[in-house]
Amino acid sequence: MTIYSMTGYAGATRELGPAALHLELKSVNARFLDVTFRCGEELRFLEMPLREKIGAALSRGKVECRLNLNPQTAAPRELAANAALVAQLAKLEAAVRTTLPQAAPLTVAEVLRWPGVIADESVDPEHLQAEALDLAAVVLKDFLATREREGAKLAAMIQDRVDRMRELTAQVAPLLPQSLADYETRLSAKLRDAVANLDEERIRQEIGLFATRIDVAEELSRLVTHLDELERIVKKGGAVGKRLDFLMQELNREANTLASKSVAAEITAIALELKLLIEQVREQVQNLE
Repeated sequence: MTIYSMTGYAGATRELGPAALHLELKSVNARFLDVTFRCGEELRFLEMPLREKIGAALSRGKVECRLNLNPQTAAPRELAANAALVAQLAKLEAAVRTTLPQAAPLTVAEVLRWPGVIADESVDPEHLQAEALDLAAVVLKDFLATREREGAKLAAMIQDRVDRMRELTAQVAPLLPQSLADYETRLSAKLRDAVANLDEERIRQEIGLFATRIDVAEELSRLVTHLDELERIVKKGGAVGKRLDFLMQELNREANTLASKSVAAEITAIALELKLLIEQVREQVQNLE
């Protein structure tokens, strides 16, 4: 499986005789799935079925759906009168003139201006809904493809940072013996200067306590474990954003502990670079579904 970015865009138009239906989807990152619609009131009845279709395909992201039905103006419209409505108006006029003989008769202009007399070429609602759902399937396929391509780029970036973090983590352990040896030398000199009769056993005790305080084997082990899990999640794919976000917090905690236990400039520099890499990954994880 692949991973998906929450950033995406797709749009398409379908000709429906007298009108053209245009559907557009675009999204950015969000904690949950948030779908908003921008369409005219005449298309509002399509919101619920389209919302269900989008919700079935996506799990996270702030998604904006734009839906427009634009009349075709390329060719002149063929006007036709609604014969049934004209007949009803004729009957109503006759009934009114029976009661009010002095009433003025309807003119042709008045009849043509009557709502509904000029036959409406709008698309049938049921046909429009079927076409809209079919168009949505096409747009969603393209939309998911854009999110997949963006997700692949993010996965490659994450893998690159993971590889670098593994290199840095591996560099720490070899530095610890030398750090401890340097401390032993400094501590021995200071204690001998301060206390002339201090025995070697007291020096060894102090060094042992110091070695315990700076032991980062557990932190290094957890860093490696977290990096393994990060790689596993990315390779598995699917909706990984929330799990990776939690994992970034754990990695950052271990990097902070490593920095706090550091007694060598080299280890401090490694811890700081680890924190920088973790933050870079965390920022990109926010864009993953």
